[in-house]
Amino acid sequence: MGRGRLGGGPAVTAAGAGPIGILGGTFDPPHLAHLAVAEEAREVLGLSQVLFVPAGQPWQKADRSVSPGRLRLAMVERAIAGNPFFVADPREVNRPGPSYAAETIAELAAETGAPPWFILSAEALAGFPTWRDPGRILDLARLCVVPREGAPGAAIASFLGRFPAAADRITVLDQPRLAISSTVIRARVRAGRSIRYLVPDAVAALITEYALYVADPAPVPAPADL
Repeated sequence: MGRGRLGGGPAVTAAGAGPIGILGGTFDPPHLAHLAVAEEAREVLGLSQVLFVPAGQPWQKADRSVSPGRLRLAMVERAIAGNPFFVADPREVNRPGPSYAAETIAELAAETGAPPWFILSAEALAGFPTWRDPGRILDLARLCVVPREGAPGAAIASFLGRFPAAADRITVLDQPRLAISSTVIRARVRAGRSIRYLVPDAVAALITEYALYVADPAPVPAPADL
């Protein structure tokens, strides 16, 4: 987790080495379901890399506070350590202003010279028409949809009703379906309950070190060396 990585960004696989996957989100905190989904997508889609891209300023969560971007990026780096196919991408944390998937996907498509796979939940797919430049996203990327609970049929039918030409650009993962969410983890921390086996141990240690998600927390610093 050095300064050089945050400043310079990760190495992204070049065209010809296989497509990349993009897993974006707040990652506040990253948990085991994120890792399981990324690994499933990597295997099923034949991805050369899966980029975990923490949102710098998530515009869809402007109504609540989130942990500093550098801390969330540090948690992602700790969560994925040891998997050579996973990369923590700092571009949205480093980019000023709200984070938009369309901008990130456009940058990565240009860098790799190939359409990436954009991995998102069925719940996110339901809100996709409200995103900035959804048509641009569909022009540049293919979508990998991850059901969390129940069948994703309604969300997919609604999406295809709005974007019928995207039918051949969407794939649904059958597994895994792990009922873990960052919201539940934060609530457990506030209640003083264990989050062991819900997040990697290294992530739990960082949550404890910076007293993240406790009741009435003091402002959390974002150290320069994270």
